[in-house]
Amino acid sequence: MRHTTEQHDPIAQLYRGLDTEDTASAVSVILKLRGDTCDIDCLYCYEKRKEAPGGARIDADQVHRLAMLFRGRPLAVELHGGEPLTAGRDHIANVLRELAAQPNVVRVSLQTNGVLLDEKWLDLFDSLYPRLQIGISLDGDARGNAWRVGYDGKPVYPRVTDALRLLGSRGRKVGVIAAVTPAVLGRAEAVLDHLVGFEAVNAVSFVPCFDTTVRRPTAVTGRRVPASRLLQQAAVANADGPGWAIRPHDYAEFVLAVTAHWISAGHFGRVKLEPAVSTIRRLRGLGTGFCHFSDMKCDHVFTLYPDGRLGSCDELPWPQARLTLLDENSVESDVVKAQQGSNLLNQGKALMEKCVTCDYRSTCGGGCVATRWRYDLSGDQDAYCDYRMRMIDGIAALLAQPAHPAGAWCRTARWRPRTPNSMCDVSAFLTSWNQADSFRPPVRVHTSAHGNINTVGLPGIHEADDLDPAHPQWHEAIEPGVRPLVDAITRDWQLVTYDSCQGHSYTGLELRPAERRVGVLPRTPAEYAATAAALCRAVTVVAAVLPPSVRVVIGRAELECETTGRTTPVLDLALLPTPGHGWSAYFDTVDAATAVVAEALRGERPTAQGGCSCPVPQADADAVEEVLA
Repeated sequence: MRHTTEQHDPIAQLYRGLDTEDTASAVSVILKLRGDTCDIDCLYCYEKRKEAPGGARIDADQVHRLAMLFRGRPLAVELHGGEPLTAGRDHIANVLRELAAQPNVVRVSLQTNGVLLDEKWLDLFDSLYPRLQIGISLDGDARGNAWRVGYDGKPVYPRVTDALRLLGSRGRKVGVIAAVTPAVLGRAEAVLDHLVGFEAVNAVSFVPCFDTTVRRPTAVTGRRVPASRLLQQAAVANADGPGWAIRPHDYAEFVLAVTAHWISAGHFGRVKLEPAVSTIRRLRGLGTGFCHFSDMKCDHVFTLYPDGRLGSCDELPWPQARLTLLDENSVESDVVKAQQGSNLLNQGKALMEKCVTCDYRSTCGGGCVATRWRYDLSGDQDAYCDYRMRMIDGIAALLAQPAHPAGAWCRTARWRPRTPNSMCDVSAFLTSWNQADSFRPPVRVHTSAHGNINTVGLPGIHEADDLDPAHPQWHEAIEPGVRPLVDAITRDWQLVTYDSCQGHSYTGLELRPAERRVGVLPRTPAEYAATAAALCRAVTVVAAVLPPSVRVVIGRAELECETTGRTTPVLDLALLPTPGHGWSAYFDTVDAATAVVAEALRGERPTAQGGCSCPVPQADADAVEEVLA
């Protein structure tokens, strides 16, 4: 991977730099109130691995200077640590008063392990900052919290759950950040049920412990080694990485399982789940405040330590992430200059160059720069990208077929949005398709010199009337090369097609060649699920016998209704050139490939009982069998 310190314009839509003129853009600042000082000693704590001495405290004067540094710009502040409550009640009271006095501070949150939380703390919050958002760190149930211990090596889980029950009794709503470690893998349903069982919990964010590259324990100051550090030393001794570490594919499977349960159990009505909600919002074309899915990444996230060090996101390595010192003369332009000169930040941006041409970029948003940086150093950045794509594919399936969660495990049907992909009136089209005896007026059907059939007879993407098999001009309106696929889907499978193309080479034109494809518009989520599974089975059967220059893909996408603005999940079957083979070889063999695929389609049928060809993780397979029974 080539690293550079230059700015890269192509990634501007994925990674937005901080602009002093754009004062409407918010920044987020993580206040490490006590540095790495904490009253417990979680074995996987990344803050303590920085070995930044704690003990000191961020004070109200520093908070004031911080607000002045970003004056005129919305500022979100998170009280963090270590453990912020170890700063003491009087000290935090002064910090909250200062935050409340700053007009540009739009949100204040507190992330705590909950061990010190009591009635007096909640009284203080209610008095000085009633809008304070509280986050609790808890990795699910007692078993899941195996790595969260005190210095004595004993679990802190009972004390944290006491805090959650106290919060519930006070009518407080809180979010939980839960680390995904081997202690929760394969138990997504039970872990989520446990967390949502607390009255206070209205949001759960599952974050991965991608720590396989950690090879040494946290340094110990003093002669006596706490029991917790002895446990950590034993965990780090594993040849494959620390005992708490997981790999990206583990996390993807966990997220899909927990999202499926969140939907099927109805938890979505009361509890926000991440990263599911952000993924869903991006699938729907909506924005999100979660930086892993947004263009507001490391240039808009800062970390302040008690000694005045101001750096970028706390997940980035220190001291490389350090930008400047917070002092009386600090101005935002100096921070921007430091960002632009930061090797670390510019290396992170350079890592996102591959995102520019990725089909998933509009949904994924590029992910976490800090994690991408770590995986690049280990030479395994593809593993990170693979997990992001796998997660998006699975959640797209759950959205389209919520009552059939097994679709989330299909690795054949991929999220493949098409732009543009719209129809004048989807509902009217389906109604017409299902009423064969209704009147169908004549339409314009013209053919271009390159074989395109549309209303104007021109090459490229142009308007074409939406027809159904009962229309007198149906056969005339289907391009000859794709007719075998359309016939198999409409005649044999009795499904609705909303689009088709035989593929065009456009020799002599400045147009990108078009692949052969047919789009399927399922009438119901159940039909969608059965169709996706049947397509997977058919594609799997033919994969080994296709011409080497052609591959078949199944794409999940959305069809927009121009009349209502609503979107409907659709499936696209496309024949594409195999990587390493050009378009010329593709067009030489695409007819032969089409015949093979059409025959496989005729040998299959979408049925309610038929699953796809992809393996389902055992825990989820058992759940699927239980539902079917």
